[in-house]
Amino acid sequence: MTGLDISTILPELLLAIYALAALLAGAYLGKDRIARQILWASVAALLAAAMVVGMADRPQQSAFFGMFMDDAFGRFAKVTILLSGAAVLAMSAEYMERHRLMRFEYPILIVLATVGMMVMVSAGDLLSLYMGLELQSLALYVVAAMRRESVKSSEAGLKYFVLGALSSGLLLYGASLVYGFAGTTQFAGIMQAVQAGSLPLGLLFGLVFLLVGLAFKVSAVPFHMWTPDVYEGSPSPVTAFLATAPKVAAMALIARLMFDAFGNVPADWGQIIAVLALLSMFLGSIAGIGQRNIKRLMAYSSIAHMGFALVGLAAGTAYGVQAMLIYMAIYAVMNVGSFAFILSLERDGRPITDLESLNRFASAEPLKAMAVLLLMFSLAGVPPLVGFWAKYGVLSAAVDGGMAWLAVAGVIASVIGAFYYLRIVYYMYFGAETEGVTSRMGSVQYAALLVPAFALLLGSITLLGIDDAAALAAQSLVGEATVAGE
Repeated sequence: MTGLDISTILPELLLAIYALAALLAGAYLGKDRIARQILWASVAALLAAAMVVGMADRPQQSAFFGMFMDDAFGRFAKVTILLSGAAVLAMSAEYMERHRLMRFEYPILIVLATVGMMVMVSAGDLLSLYMGLELQSLALYVVAAMRRESVKSSEAGLKYFVLGALSSGLLLYGASLVYGFAGTTQFAGIMQAVQAGSLPLGLLFGLVFLLVGLAFKVSAVPFHMWTPDVYEGSPSPVTAFLATAPKVAAMALIARLMFDAFGNVPADWGQIIAVLALLSMFLGSIAGIGQRNIKRLMAYSSIAHMGFALVGLAAGTAYGVQAMLIYMAIYAVMNVGSFAFILSLERDGRPITDLESLNRFASAEPLKAMAVLLLMFSLAGVPPLVGFWAKYGVLSAAVDGGMAWLAVAGVIASVIGAFYYLRIVYYMYFGAETEGVTSRMGSVQYAALLVPAFALLLGSITLLGIDDAAALAAQSLVGEATVAGE
């Protein structure tokens, strides 16, 4: 281990040290008595790490004998993950206190999961990939079942754990096959083993198993079965976190693995990812129509959106990676705003998540309703909101990559999925006169609703300023100069 290795992994190392120190502080200083302080300290730690990572301007380098990569692609994904985690933690503080869920372990587990995600997106070896993935997953299994007195929460944690263990087993089996046929676990070594441009049958099987394991993490069909139940059963702040940062990390990890290890055979893995994208877009769009619980609806929304992000990745080009990164960043912003609203809904002090409770919400809370309208329209891909340009980017990348059929399918799926987003707006503005719902928000939660909503409107020209950073990140991963606009 050298000084260069330490400096390369310093943000992850410092966050891990902070999490261990916070755990000791919580255990010895009165547990839940300082839970609020630990939560806000965790928000500050995540924001500080995002600033350090985002301001780093150094050439691509590796550490620990190529097991950890530091490049523009990893830094873009890490900043998105860290900001998403900080936003979800900050806006969940009041909810956790109001519903007596504030535990000092909660923010610590979120920080540890975030460290795992940072390792995932910088992995240069199948071993570091697995270490990061499991650190993230084990922390999330616990927070999903955090509401111990709730049968649904316990069920959500157990389902997530069992199916997550299955996906980890498939991933490890794929990794062992790849190691057996390539003779190495390093991405660079795997790339050399397939440099002739043809993939041996054993490596192809290994690639398929690796993709199956990672498809579970992004809720891609047909490995999505855990998502609706876990989204519904988990405490709402945990659901908000599951819907944002882990999705960004898993999508970035898939891109890292495909281009750094199997970049010479994009035609082989592009077909697999295209099928996953097609199934995810349509199942997420169609199955969401019948949902009456807004958290289950957001689960199917997540499945559909991961399908759209996979469309960009399936193109196998730098422009496709750029479009995918922009899509995931915008997706995280849209979900932070949407869940800030969902967290605020209650009746008689109890959380409410059924759609019918939103009837005539706009007449009582016009500003909040307008913000939700902007968020739903953006999720549906209605122009000129940023969500439209995100979808346009991945679909145009598919066309440029010779997959026009996939782009056409994406347009059809987007039109189908728009129904359930517009239905939420319909309930708020034109629903029947029934018992209403109360929306209680603190200042942080209110900002988490309004800022993303109006950023999606005002950022429609500049794509929130992330297009140039995404182009640089894509170029560093793919190693091509043919990014958008060149």
